[in-house]
Amino acid sequence: MPSSRILDNKKKIVEELIAEMKSAQTILIADYRGLTVEQDTAMRSELRKEEVVYKVVKNTLASIAAKEAGMGYLDPLFEGPTAIAYSTKDVVAPAKVLQKYADKIEAFTIKGGAMENSVISAQDIKSLASIPPKEVLYGRVVCGIAAPITGFAMILKAIADKGMETNTANVAELAV
Repeated sequence: MPSSRILDNKKKIVEELIAEMKSAQTILIADYRGLTVEQDTAMRSELRKEEVVYKVVKNTLASIAAKEAGMGYLDPLFEGPTAIAYSTKDVVAPAKVLQKYADKIEAFTIKGGAMENSVISAQDIKSLASIPPKEVLYGRVVCGIAAPITGFAMILKAIADKGMETNTANVAELAV
């Protein structure tokens, strides 16, 4: 039987994991075997820049926390060496960084995860990682909104130019 100090420490870890899992927008679970110290350090640094929390956890504690957080469906993923990455701010950031390293390092694998209270597969995570950055998406929306207005302005300019060429004062005469 472990000492009360060890049990209290484990309870504290589980309580923190429960709170973090409940507040996370996306939770990813990975098998970190095969990473060198340099690769792990580089990945952790990149995750910190994206405000993603990355932790290596004991499977038993992670399983207990997931069940308490209402995410018992994650239990099958807690086998072998387990690392958890999550973000409370950005849904896509954990997937982008982890997938980048999973693509580069054959030994590093993403097992799956959770998003919006449902399980997501490694393939779903790969799709999530391929979503363009916010800035690109914003640009696409702005272009989509501006395109009809730009087209209309170009038509008006062409009508005005034709009116100037033909010395027509009434635009209605140009339509005939």
